[in-house]
Amino acid sequence: MTTAVPAVRNAVRTWLEKFEAGDTVLVAVSGGADSLALVYAVSIEAKKLAITVIAVTVDHQLQEASSTQAEKVVEQLSKFGVECVIKKVNVDIKEGLEASARKVRYEAINEVAAQENVAAVFLGHTKDDQAETVLLGLARGSGTRSLSGMAHHNGIYVRPLLEITRIQNEEFCKELNLDYWNDPHNHNSQFARVRVRTDALPVLEKTIGPGIADALARSAHLLRDDADALDHWAKREEIQLDLHDLDCAHLESLPRAIRTRILRAAIYAAGAPSGSVSADHVSAVEALISAWKGQSALNLPGGVKVERISGRLSLSPHRP
Repeated sequence: MTTAVPAVRNAVRTWLEKFEAGDTVLVAVSGGADSLALVYAVSIEAKKLAITVIAVTVDHQLQEASSTQAEKVVEQLSKFGVECVIKKVNVDIKEGLEASARKVRYEAINEVAAQENVAAVFLGHTKDDQAETVLLGLARGSGTRSLSGMAHHNGIYVRPLLEITRIQNEEFCKELNLDYWNDPHNHNSQFARVRVRTDALPVLEKTIGPGIADALARSAHLLRDDADALDHWAKREEIQLDLHDLDCAHLESLPRAIRTRILRAAIYAAGAPSGSVSADHVSAVEALISAWKGQSALNLPGGVKVERISGRLSLSPHRP
């Protein structure tokens, strides 16, 4: 016996104890080692706390026999008393396969969560997933919030295995004779995350030294604390401001990290579509404050117009 079984169960128990007897939790299960170890551990620990467990497996219909794999998940979970719903989805590839599949997967999971009125959705992301997320963020030049990786608890989502490795989950499944699935997409090098997993991280481990994944995950934890603190500070400022009419002198007196957060919030408040505002957009607006040289008005996503007039920053929504 390894330490994998108690480690996974302890990680799960810590989070289940935050809920109440009579609650229902939903576990997203692909059939891979991570989600299978998670749902098994949740099913065991939840019984002691009188918490109901249900599961959902999302069939993206992107591979042959995907429906067979989904049925296999349902059959396997039924053996340890967990009812599993299959959600078939159609992936409309608009932002790349990974991002598009992720979007419809979460939509399907959220739909089941709402129908069942669950207290939380448990996801099987691991320490390895966290390290990959941080490294991808670094490669893309992302900010503090992105580099802080995935949160243990975010809204209804709970990720109890962020301190557990992929190898531990595989050991857990082997010790308990759980037949886990190896998704072919996890070995497809066309995906950036797979290249990070199979190429980049092993090279870093070899050339810099062991423990890179642990270090990246630790960095994510530290950066999340920083990002939370900066967001809180910015929010305190925002509630005292009119986001459509901002005093440039006051904004310039604030640290840039706070100022850019306020500006991003102001752009969205003026009507920019969710997710449409890039770092370049924010930098251009920020330059109207910190590098003012008489620039003309800026036109941003959603028809939002930003201009500096008499020392004030005016943000106006699109008017047909």
